[in-house]
Amino acid sequence: MGDCREFEGAIARLSNQYYCLAVDLPGHGKTQVIADEAYSIQNTAHGLIQFLRALRIQSCSLVGYSMGGRLALYLTLHFPHIFIKAALESASPGLKTTAEQKQRIRRDFTLAEKLETNFPASLKKWYEQPLFHSLQRHPNFEKLLKQRSQNCPRQLAKSLRYLSIGCQPSLWRQIRQNTVPISLLVGELDPKFVWINTEMSQVGKLMQFNLMKQCGHNIHFENADVFAEYVQLFLNDRLIK
Repeated sequence: MGDCREFEGAIARLSNQYYCLAVDLPGHGKTQVIADEAYSIQNTAHGLIQFLRALRIQSCSLVGYSMGGRLALYLTLHFPHIFIKAALESASPGLKTTAEQKQRIRRDFTLAEKLETNFPASLKKWYEQPLFHSLQRHPNFEKLLKQRSQNCPRQLAKSLRYLSIGCQPSLWRQIRQNTVPISLLVGELDPKFVWINTEMSQVGKLMQFNLMKQCGHNIHFENADVFAEYVQLFLNDRLIK
């Protein structure tokens, strides 16, 4: 539910060395999408590739958080000639089985309906999930909620229906043949994604696991300094393996 302002803190620290682009994905911020099928991970990825081509960017590095991390992984695996490196924060290759995908789709469709009918209550309930417990204690948590509330619930619901983890193809097999250096950034207070990313680092090729101390799911918001430092070290080939 973030938008292009999501990484402002990290970008402020990285922009002295890198030119940073922050993009509103379909259903978020000011990006307007007409066709529902454009929300899928495949079509969103192709849209971002077209965006880079329009800007005449032939190669770059990727940083993605959560849903954006899943998308960044998809882009890295399918367009490795464009992306030099990728830093994935609290990301996942998707679900492994069809049964898991169907179960998640049912859950997300129910949540999408709740977003459309009572957005404030759904937003509050979303951040009551265990993976956001440390985020709730952050002094700027209310500011984050206010930014989230500016999104359009109908568009967010479409994103859930077409770009959820249940809808995307599983990338677990593909990461075995990955050819792009990837840093997996995970907060130590986010046990679910610690487990997922530990397995990713064991299965995936060129994937390096990095545990962020005293952080939960949203590392770049909870500690922008540490997040930016790790990204910078990784991009500069100075991250200790």
